[in-house]
Formats: sequence, C-alpha cells, structure tokens
Amino acid sequence: MDSAFEIITEEEVQKVKSALEDGNLCEATERLSKSLKEIENAPLNIAITGESGTGKSTFVNAIRGMDDEEEGSAKTGVVETTMEPTPYTHPNYPNVTVWDLPGIGTPSFAANDYLKSVEFSRYDFFIILSSERFKLNDIDLAKAIQAMDKKFYFVRSKVDSDLQASEKRRKKTHNEENVLNEIRENCVTNLIKGGITEPKVFLLSCLELDKFDFQEMQETLAKELPEHKRHIFLISLPNISLPILEKKRQALKKEIWKLATLSCAVATVPVPGLSVACDIGILVKAMNNYRKAFGLDEQSLEKLADKFGKDVSDLRSVIKSPLVIQEINKELVATLLSKGAAGALMVVEYAASNIPLLGSLAAGGISFGTTYWMLCNFLSEIAEDAVRVLTKALESNV
Repeated sequence: MDSAFEIITEEEVQKVKSALEDGNLCEATERLSKSLKEIENAPLNIAITGESGTGKSTFVNAIRGMDDEEEGSAKTGVVETTMEPTPYTHPNYPNVTVWDLPGIGTPSFAANDYLKSVEFSRYDFFIILSSERFKLNDIDLAKAIQAMDKKFYFVRSKVDSDLQASEKRRKKTHNEENVLNEIRENCVTNLIKGGITEPKVFLLSCLELDKFDFQEMQETLAKELPEHKRHIFLISLPNISLPILEKKRQALKKEIWKLATLSCAVATVPVPGLSVACDIGILVKAMNNYRKAFGLDEQSLEKLADKFGKDVSDLRSVIKSPLVIQEINKELVATLLSKGAAGALMVVEYAASNIPLLGSLAAGGISFGTTYWMLCNFLSEIAEDAVRVLTKALESNV
C-alpha cells in the first residue's frame, strides 16, 4: 500500500492541510473538488497535420479508437478530403478533441501562412505525418511551431506498406527490424539536415496502431504533457495493448486518495445522511468511469469483438468480477458500502500516520478508508478483467 500514497504531492497536502488547520473545512473540500474537476475536465486539443495523402484522417480515427466507416469518424480518401481545420471529439471524452488539419503544401494552404490559417494557438501539440520521407514543407512547419513554443512530433505513417513491399522485393534477405531502422534513420537524417534539432520520429501504421512505435509515442507524449492534461490523454487512449491498460490503471489509482479524502471531509459535516449520500455518489461515478476507461461497457465490448472477429460472448466469458457486468447504481453501491468497513479499518490505520491532513479529519477516517478500499479493489479487479478481455480478443482464430 505504500506506493499508493507516494503520488500525494507535498504541495497538494499543504494546501488542504492549511485550510483544515484554519478550521476552514469548506475551503479544504472545495480545493479537493476543484482538483478533481480540473483533471476530469481538462481540455486536450491534438492537431494532426502534414502533407496531403499521408493518412491524417485515418490517424485521427485510430487515436480515437474508431474505424474509418464508423459514424462520427473523420472522412478518409485517396485525395485531400480536409479543406479546413475539422474538430473530432473523442467518443467517450468530449473534452478531448483531435483536429484534422488540411494538408500542408496544397494550393489552399501554403506553408508560409499555414499556422495562421489553422489558428495554431488552440492546440496543445502537433503531430506531423508523412508517408514517405519528411519534406521541406514538414520541416518549415516544424520550425514555425517550434518558434511559437509549441510541442511537435513526427510520425512516419504507412510503414506496414513499406514492410510488405520490402518482403516482396527481397524474398530471401527481408528483415523487418532492418527495414524499420533504415526508415527511421533516413527520416531523422533528413530532418537534421533541414535544421531540426533532435527530432522525435515515430514509425506507425494507422491501420495497426498497436504495432511499431505507438507505445513509445504515447509514453513520450504523456511525459511531456502538463500534469492535468497527462491524465485525460492516458485515459482516452484506445485499449489496444497491455501496456496501455497498465498505464490507465496507474493513472486512475493516483486519483483515489483525492476521492477518499473528499469523502472523509464531507463525513465531518454534522448533517445526518450527508456522508453516506456523498460516498455513494463518489463511488457510482468513479466505478462507471473505470469501466468506461477500460472499455468493458457493453458497447465497447461489442466494438472490440467486431474489430477482432470474435463473438462478444467469448469476451464476456473471461470477465471474473461480477460488478463489471452489472449496472453500477446507487442501490448496488449502498449494498457494497455495508460490507466495506472491515477493509476500511486497515486503510485508516495506515493512512492516519502517512497522510498529514488525515489526522485533522479523524471523524471522517472510516469514510476515507471505505471509499479508498472499495475503489482500489474495484480498480484492481476491472484492470485484471480488461487484460483478460484484450488477451482473448488478440487470440488467433486459427
């Protein structure tokens, strides 16, 4: 349990503790609520750009966990289909927007006034796609973005096509790793020659996003995003690999102490029934959010089954937690609360000596412990179920 509390920053503890020491319970509760809302509602705007025909629209759909033919997906085609900056909200997280920008270098959008045309200031970072080598337009755009103090990353798309072509041409000597290294080195060399310092290049296939450098790319982006945007970025990623599922589990676990402390603070308010009502509300919302993040709601399961050619009943069959497949509502959580006190006592005993602010809220200790214990348990169970479901989906049908 020690590692679970390491994520509480000293700054966050001191702010809440100061409010409590001043006898201002309302301010302490407000600070926690504000922190949670900032994380949950942080806007994230991702710009996808590059020359026409590089697969921008397909990438927009892939990073949102959508197929090209799905309702609400970005329009794709063999010719430039995006004539103006087009926002596509994430199907599960409306505060996450992926922008499909017009192809740079087209007659409508010359490189020298491109950023002004697409209103560069609204984007958190840019992903510059190329399906071949990166050209002068890409380099000029990167320099302009850098001059405006924005982050940018290069994605070499369609590497699956390059590998297929290599295999056909070099039937005896084809080596996938060597081909990928050649592509990466060529991209980096061209960008450095063009004046880009230490360019970050990721090799991807938009049609098989779980392969090649996607894992490395998401780790880099998460590391370089501001703290409050890092969380929503990780949570919104498509559930296409086991490492992503683990990243989501870690990100969600970091917020449990705030939810538990908020529950604890409310428990000290002398209003009959308020604490229980608050605990139930916190738990219902958090547990449903966990299920959505891991893609274990019915709609997501059906979509995953269709993507990998599985029967949805096969995916459901590996889910072990009975809570995952039930409707998570107030009645269910109220029943669980009545059984959570035993585990709560263990949490309270440990937390009281490791979280300075909890000592000021002794009256709410059980409320803290119950909420913390229940959310940790449910998160652990649903994360394990998500791993089982994805592993089952990835199984060969042969």
